[in-house]
Formats: sequence, structure tokens, C-alpha cells
Amino acid sequence: MSEKTKPYALITGASKGIGKSIAYQLAENGYSLLLIARSDEELKALSDDLQVKYGINAPFLSIDLSISGAPTKVTDWIKTNNYPVAILVNNAGYGVWGDFSQSSLTDQLGMMQLNMNVVVELSHLLVPILLQEKQAYILNISSTAAYQAVPTLAVYSATKAFVLSFTRALRFELAKSSISVTCFSPGPVNTGFASRAGLDALSKMAEKFNMQPDEVAKMAVKAMFSKKSEVIPGFTNIISVYANRILPKALIEKTAAGIYKI
Repeated sequence: MSEKTKPYALITGASKGIGKSIAYQLAENGYSLLLIARSDEELKALSDDLQVKYGINAPFLSIDLSISGAPTKVTDWIKTNNYPVAILVNNAGYGVWGDFSQSSLTDQLGMMQLNMNVVVELSHLLVPILLQEKQAYILNISSTAAYQAVPTLAVYSATKAFVLSFTRALRFELAKSSISVTCFSPGPVNTGFASRAGLDALSKMAEKFNMQPDEVAKMAVKAMFSKKSEVIPGFTNIISVYANRILPKALIEKTAAGIYKI
């Protein structure tokens, strides 16, 4: 297969954290990459390194996906360059911490746009492109927060519950097609999420429980290629999600509120 016809994997939020680690995992598997994030400088550095180390194509597009119309621009870029896409990794997202009524509405709505709407838009726009491949994959990155309500992370946890539910339904609808859909829901990962969300007070405690991005990315890619429907990495995270299913929700929410208290 020539470089021109090699399938590509499109990764959102590719410049750092889990997205960046997934890029290296897929490059190691021989996939060319379409790298999407806001930082032109970080994307160029990543693209150059991946091409040197793995000899794959790694074009990038620096764009703020939270801006209306951005997913369409990404799709137009793909079509203009005739990139054959076999994998869509919906990884971009962020959290906002604090009492809902006291937090910026603009920030909350921006988070909803990126965490939910962009996942839906890109999936809808790329399914026809993915269907052109003999085997294709959609990997949606959710969170263990999807399995419970989290006071002070109220909207974030709700967006991740949306991603989980959407992935389950989309997987069912595409079951007889060439596209396998997987939801991967990690717990705390050492990606700087806590700092961006404003959770600096928990950063030191989180260091004791955080998984590393490379470790998480390896598990995510394995789950995707194994065509798993839903994967939670880490024994502690699995136990936590199981507890959410059997314990009273009021107790779970009170415990979460104590951990993430203002």
C-alpha cells in the first residue's frame, strides 16, 4: 500500500495528554495520522517527531474545535486532501470545576460544545468516510465520571455520561457495518486536567492515584482494535464504577462532593 492510500487516524486533542500518547501508539502500529488541536507549535513538533521516528505521514490542523463550524472545516480539510480515514479518535475535552451557579456560563457552555457536540458532529460527518474502509473504528474517550453525578463537576460528569450513552447507541446502529465503536473511560490521568479544571488543591493527592498517559493510551488502542464496546482501565476504577451501580446514589454523590469540595 502506498503512502497516498495508507489509512489515516484522526485524533482530536492530539497535542498533549492521552491524545498525544494515542498518536504514538497508532504511529507505532503503522497508521498515518491527522492531528487536530489548537496549538500550531505543539502540533508541528509532534508531527515532525512522529514522521522521523515512524516514517508515517502526520499532517496537522490547528483549530479550536469549540468554535461553531470547526468540525465541518476539519471534514473539508480531509476531503480536499483526499485523506482515507480509518480511525476517528474523539479525545478533545476539558472540565470546569466549581459550584455550577457560581461558575462562568460561557465556560460551561464551551465545555458542553467540545465534550459533546463536537463528538456528535465529527462522528456524523466522518461516518460516510469511515465506511469507505474495509475496517474502521471510532474511539470515544469518556471518563469514570460518566457513571455518576459529581457535585462541583456537575456539567463535566454530565457531558461524559452523554458520550458514554451516545457511544453505546452508535455502536448498536453500526454493528452490521465495517465500523467498530468503542467507549474508553479512564479515571484520573496525569495530563494536567486537574490544573485546567481549577482543581489545584487535589493535584498532590491525585498524583498518588493517577495513571500515566502512555499506559492509558496503550490500553485504549488495544480496546479499540479488539472491538470492545466499553472499557474502564485500572482495577480501582473498575471497583469504583461497580460501587456506583450497587450503592445508594445519595451516598456516592455525598462521597464525591467530599472529595471535590470547594
